Amino acid sequence: MALPGLLRELALTMKAALIALGCLLFIAWKTYFRDPSTGTDWNGWWERELLELRDQAPPGAAGPVSPKTSPPHPPTPPQLDWRQVLVLGLDGAGKSSVLHYICSQTARDHIPPTRGFNSAQLYIEGMELEMLEVGGSQNLRAYWPSYLSQAHVLVFVVDSVDRSRLLLARQELHTLLAAEPRLPLVVLANKQDKSDALSTAELREELALNMLSEQRELFLLPTSATWASLSTATSVLHVKNLLVTLLSQP
Repeated sequence: MALPGLLRELALTMKAALIALGCLLFIAWKTYFRDPSTGTDWNGWWERELLELRDQAPPGAAGPVSPKTSPPHPPTPPQLDWRQVLVLGLDGAGKSSVLHYICSQTARDHIPPTRGFNSAQLYIEGMELEMLEVGGSQNLRAYWPSYLSQAHVLVFVVDSVDRSRLLLARQELHTLLAAEPRLPLVVLANKQDKSDALSTAELREELALNMLSEQRELFLLPTSATWASLSTATSVLHVKNLLVTLLSQP
């Protein structure tokens, strides 16, 4: 090998040795000439180095993270009490309209009937309130009792104009109540905006509500599930307020 090549190799070797020696002297200096209050173990020295580097970093820069620390977890959201309101009634009674105006209060020209079930969630006063509506056609009424076990309140909607089916509504309601003797009951005398609607007093008698046990919480409210009625005495918003009151009870 030529002499210039040997000299170049020797120079590179000496340079690498000097760099290594400098690193060792730096570590020795940090180890033996440190503040006596900072501890003596290697891990302690390494953590102090990380802290120094972090303190020297410019504002907003992401500094090194100690292996013994982890990023803070986001705060856990408060747990909401879950409550379910089961909304039942014969087909055509206006259940879907009641549900719509309780949950959204937006104008709708036509609300289609429920073919299976409807579900909507409301978050009110620390509660997650689920409004569950099951269709009222003959083939679906057989499934009503299976939904009672998780319900906290039963809302039964009656068409105040449909006199021909009041007896059927009464039979279906009392079958449900026999299955759940203590479930709070809210009966809605719906379609009170119609001129030929039965009054709440008449419906109380037609539905034989006076025969129910005094131990059951019972409420009979006149309602009109329409946009024009939201600001009247028969507004479904009164139903919403009642439900919140009932479900807030300990």
